Amino acid sequence: MPSTTPPAPFSPSSRVLLGPGPSEVHPRVLAALGMPLLGHLDPEFVALMDETQVMLRQVFRTTNPLTLAISGTGSAGMEAVVVNLIEPGDRMVVGVNGVFGGRMVDVAQRAGAEVTAIERPYGEAFSPEEFEQAIRQTKPKLVGVVHAETSTGVRQPVDEIARIAHEHGALIAIDTVTSLGGIPVEIDGWGIDAVYSGTQKCLSCPPGLAPVSFGPRAVEVIQNRKTKVQSWYLDMTMIMRYWGGGDRFYHHTAPISMNYALRESLALVVEEGLEARFARHRLNHEALKAGLEAMGISYIPDEAHRLPQLNCIAIPEGVDDLTVRKRLLAQWGIEIGGGLGALKGKAWRIGLMGHSSRPVNVTLVLAALETCLRDFHVAIEPGAALAASAEVYGRGVPAGAV
Repeated sequence: MPSTTPPAPFSPSSRVLLGPGPSEVHPRVLAALGMPLLGHLDPEFVALMDETQVMLRQVFRTTNPLTLAISGTGSAGMEAVVVNLIEPGDRMVVGVNGVFGGRMVDVAQRAGAEVTAIERPYGEAFSPEEFEQAIRQTKPKLVGVVHAETSTGVRQPVDEIARIAHEHGALIAIDTVTSLGGIPVEIDGWGIDAVYSGTQKCLSCPPGLAPVSFGPRAVEVIQNRKTKVQSWYLDMTMIMRYWGGGDRFYHHTAPISMNYALRESLALVVEEGLEARFARHRLNHEALKAGLEAMGISYIPDEAHRLPQLNCIAIPEGVDDLTVRKRLLAQWGIEIGGGLGALKGKAWRIGLMGHSSRPVNVTLVLAALETCLRDFHVAIEPGAALAASAEVYGRGVPAGAV
């Protein structure tokens, strides 16, 4: 007979989350998760939704009324943007220089789009001219760009691509899952029509919600669709009635506690200030970079397109990827990420996102990595990494860091 003994309460180990996500969560956000539940149409919860929308607009730097949090992870945000803007037979151009550009292609094809994928090797960024050529040739309805490619640590400039897309009558949608709250995201300033993100990266909230924002051109497209949105759950024509003002229309039971957590995480971002937050991420990145370089470790993306919050580095010759990551987790409780796709077994991804982006974590991961690499007989001057990191902290935020 099956055992009738109830299981012991689950007690997860303490981890230092320095991978590509999730990031560490501030105690205030964890406390918010434990607050009493409200109904999804309770006046107090509706007020929280309104407050969340105001702060999301601040973080996205937009005035778009249709700015809200989709109930689902960042991938749900990607799907929400694509399926609401694409109808069967529509043409779309997507930049693929990592895993998540490839995922956007898959989502668009499932929605019935005729997709043209332009490609760069993992770790490289696109030039605007590459997009312009594809847009001229295919005349797409929508252009999709990953602003911060989580799989490679590449930051893709998007403002010029947005200008080109609009010149040719196309909308532009961007993926800011890893960039929002860590580096500048200028939805109105760049002329972005639709954007999606996630909560578990630089916002340092548990995974489970996907902030999105749709500009006027995108809203017009949604309102004038000839066919129903492929996904009932992600149909913005209904979701906007739940999140909008006036007579709220029930669409689904929102994850109440996750919305509490997102509201608190956004409050922390606003309290810190976006410019100060960007500078903090940059400073900790510079300190980590100095320490890694002192150990002879190089970055995969070039400096001009490198994400400060997601450090994608080349694994030194003769060092086994999995052995090091397992040891970091077992001995120090540190999680870092391995490479994906073409970078599997060749790269580590060290995240310094949100609450994880602190000097104590930079110091810990550098010391632990040095220990592991010396056991693989990598020639490292003892203590050089920490000394180089400390020198950066002594200088403070470099000029033009944000």
